[in-house]
Amino acid sequence: MRIGELAARAGTTTRTLRYYESRGLLPARRGGNGYRTYDEGDLRALRQIRTLQDFGFDLEETRPFVECLRAGHPEGDSCPASLAVYRNKLTELDALIDELTAVRETVGAQLHRAEQTVAALAAEQPAPRCELTRQQEEE
Repeated sequence: MRIGELAARAGTTTRTLRYYESRGLLPARRGGNGYRTYDEGDLRALRQIRTLQDFGFDLEETRPFVECLRAGHPEGDSCPASLAVYRNKLTELDALIDELTAVRETVGAQLHRAEQTVAALAAEQPAPRCELTRQQEEE
C-alpha cells in the first residue's frame, strides 16, 4: 500500500509517517515507480507505536516494540527489551504518582489551615468580605 492509504488506515498523517521513517521506525521501501510502499506488518507496527504513544510512551520508547514485531513475534511486547520498557515506564509513573500525592497532601494541608483560620476569625468577628465575593453578590 502507498503512504496515503497507510496513513488513512492508521488514523494519522503522511507527515507523521515520514517522520517515523526518518527515525528508523518504519522502513523506507520504494516501489518501481519511486513511491513509498508499505505492507500489513508496517500497519501493525504503526498501530503499536500509536497505542503506546496514547499511553504516554515517547517515540524512542516504542522502538523495542516495533523491533519485536519486525523480528516476527505476534505481539510487540513479547520480547525482553519491550518488557524492560514497560518496567521503566511503571517506575517513572510510580515516581510521578508519589510526586502528585505529595503535592496533593501539601495543598490539602494548606486548605485545612486556611479553613481553620477562617473559622477562628469568624468566631472572633465577622470576616471581611473578599473582593471576589462582593462582585459575585452584585451580579
